[in-house]
Amino acid sequence: MKSLGSIRRAFAPWNDPNAKPYIQFENVTKKFGDFTAVNNLSLTIFEREFFALLGASGCGKSTLLRMLAGFEEPTAGRIMLDGQDLRGIPPYRRPVNMMFQSYALFPHMSVEKNIAFGLKQEGMPSADIQKRVAEMLRLVKLEQFAKRKPHQLSGGQRQRVALARSVAKRPKVLLLDEPLGALDKKLREETQFELMDLQQELGLTFVVVTHDQEEAMTMADRIAIMDKGEVMQVATPAEIYEAPTSRFVAHFVGNVNMFEGKVADRTAGTARITGASGAQIVVDNGDAKPGSDIVFAIRPEKIKVSSKKPAEGVNALEGEVYDIAYLGDMTVYHVKLDDGQIVRASALNAARISEDPLTWNDRAWVSFRPDAGVVLTR
Repeated sequence: MKSLGSIRRAFAPWNDPNAKPYIQFENVTKKFGDFTAVNNLSLTIFEREFFALLGASGCGKSTLLRMLAGFEEPTAGRIMLDGQDLRGIPPYRRPVNMMFQSYALFPHMSVEKNIAFGLKQEGMPSADIQKRVAEMLRLVKLEQFAKRKPHQLSGGQRQRVALARSVAKRPKVLLLDEPLGALDKKLREETQFELMDLQQELGLTFVVVTHDQEEAMTMADRIAIMDKGEVMQVATPAEIYEAPTSRFVAHFVGNVNMFEGKVADRTAGTARITGASGAQIVVDNGDAKPGSDIVFAIRPEKIKVSSKKPAEGVNALEGEVYDIAYLGDMTVYHVKLDDGQIVRASALNAARISEDPLTWNDRAWVSFRPDAGVVLTR
């Protein structure tokens, strides 16, 4: 299947039936007493992939990462890395390194000594350590801060020191647990691209745990959406956003409108859906059978808002402007339909002055193309 949307590079081994997974979780379960943190989970990650585990707190994503690192052992199932079963191998003998949200830098050591610490523990010759540390400082753009202590650095600089220390030992896999959580929004956005560039330059496999949707969508080649210890969907960011396979995923990633209804009838490639109020919409996708209950999910930017009824008349619903949010680059409208449902629509502010200005309590029409959303049956 051809991927939706753009991919950061010509890299999609998950679409190659002959590609061999680098990391494999095979029917992995992890229990803490009566609580099941990870439930019979299977997942594959490929070499040099930037892979994100995305979910709310308590979904099992950090437990999965800790099992890969060796800090926890699976209750059942196995974890394979490059063909090797990791069961019983202690963390310090695994070819992985983990970067924590707290960064865990040594406060009494300089930047260069923090980076060199793991290399010294491994017994690397001093000349090689100096060369490796200089390389890491260059990669994270901290050459001029080599002699400083962590408390003399900004949050973003400390994050880069922790990253440099994590990759200095050249692990096969770098595990990142909420790596940008301590940074402010602007710095977090800048650092996301730095991480992507660094991962490509080093050619390592990155597995990141995050609850931040934008972070996962920006950085990852693929995302695994998790809930209650299970994987709900694994796909590229564009596929997760444009083609969610369940209501949970559609709700969890981004904003979405849900139209509940039944499939009234089908023609070749088209379905007519009738809602509880009798309103009808026509969609181009989905394979639900006539009479089945479905949800039509559509993103706000796929919906057009206007004061006049669209000429084509298909998928045009009337209501009243309930709320407006001007966000600079776009305007978000909440339109309360005549059946009571509130529809969220967003319009790009491409021009300084709107040709069709709408304000609170105005009558308005929302409309969308038949192929603008996705039909969900679960």
